[in-house]
Amino acid sequence: MTLARRIVRSLAELARGDLPAPVMAAGRLHLLDAIGVGLAAAGSPVGAPYRAFASNLREAGVASLLGGGGGASAASAALVNGGLVHSLEYDDTHTGSIVHPSAVLMPAALAVAEQVGASSHRMLGAYVLGYELLVRIGRAAPGGFQAQAFQVTSVAGTLAAAIIAAELYGLGEDSTVAALGIALSQSSGVFEFLSNGSTVKSLHPGWAAHGGVIAAQLAQAGMTGPETAIEGKRGLFQAFTRDPDAAARFAVESDDIGYVWHVLDAAFKFSPCCHYLHPFVEAAGLLVARGVRPEAIAEIVCEVPLGADAVICEPWADKLAAPTGHSGRWSLPIVVAARIVEGRVDLATFEQPASAAVRALAQRISWQPLAGANFPSRFEAVVTCVTRDGARHQVRIDDAYGNRSRPPAVEEVLGKFRVNAALSLSPDAVADLEAALMSDDMARVSAALRGNRRM
Repeated sequence: MTLARRIVRSLAELARGDLPAPVMAAGRLHLLDAIGVGLAAAGSPVGAPYRAFASNLREAGVASLLGGGGGASAASAALVNGGLVHSLEYDDTHTGSIVHPSAVLMPAALAVAEQVGASSHRMLGAYVLGYELLVRIGRAAPGGFQAQAFQVTSVAGTLAAAIIAAELYGLGEDSTVAALGIALSQSSGVFEFLSNGSTVKSLHPGWAAHGGVIAAQLAQAGMTGPETAIEGKRGLFQAFTRDPDAAARFAVESDDIGYVWHVLDAAFKFSPCCHYLHPFVEAAGLLVARGVRPEAIAEIVCEVPLGADAVICEPWADKLAAPTGHSGRWSLPIVVAARIVEGRVDLATFEQPASAAVRALAQRISWQPLAGANFPSRFEAVVTCVTRDGARHQVRIDDAYGNRSRPPAVEEVLGKFRVNAALSLSPDAVADLEAALMSDDMARVSAALRGNRRM
């Protein structure tokens, strides 16, 4: 039996039953968080291209556009909403697999559920099953996709979105297997955006969500796809990781589906920048709490896990330059300096290029590899600061806050949602949407998403 058919059969069996209550509760919180982040992006400058794109759509549909107040086809809504969710680098992460699941899976699940009139409970179940598939693909080749310059979120996300859409459309086993094969031909997403900090990275999960919806629709219409989409010699792992053993590891990872739930381990982000930077943001804050002031700093050395360095450190000259505010989301020196100089790293930090004071401190920051790091299972950081009077301050962070080893309280996640949603919606609409998302009434969710806009 091919891996595609095996995974389709396993997930279909789970979909026919009741998923564990803690799993559904975790899934609901991650889905709510993603919607909040998408609404924040819809009300921000970085979301402007998606707002403009959505306003030019010449189509009608019942799928909601985040922050737009209107509707579109399921595929178009998935694209726009997925792009918005990933625009701010504020969406959730599963660290061991290095994927951003909800930026792909929430838009696909929401759009198709609205299209077919599925219940909120069924939408959430499909979303959770897609989560489990996407994380297992990433865990089978941790860092492998990135080593070939591909973002696993988007490349593998297309297949996970196809699984979600196929479940909600009610496709049978053969058609769902075909949808996975069709999705593979739409997988894309390369890291060249790092060359200039361009905003196209946000399109990666949006396109994956769009591609997964289209794949399921085409399979429903009778198109076929390769059944060996996962393990084939030109399949997902061989084409995008060049790792001959990854498919076998995925087979092992799939053995515990229904017994181990990775959505329970997924991390929430509390700073809108690359997740690899979060422990360094925290470390810089602890230096400030100790009384370290920017003008007193002679140098700062950041010890970075190998694997993270390619994204937040290299090329160092480019990270120091960070020509746009958005490009600073992947810059170790800019983010550390901003936390110390400005006392915060939040949405406003990246809406304009770094200030002269931030850039001046960034010039006194350097990095070196962190020995014995547990990346990507944990996001660690060691920051050593030497002040001009010769004093030495060192801070070690063993994992980013919000990760599975340091989980946040539910109220913290809800608080983040309320602040983010308020950037697009009125206070009453935010409260309506939160209540709707915590319920199982899909019609109420749709109505709340199209509620009063923020004036």
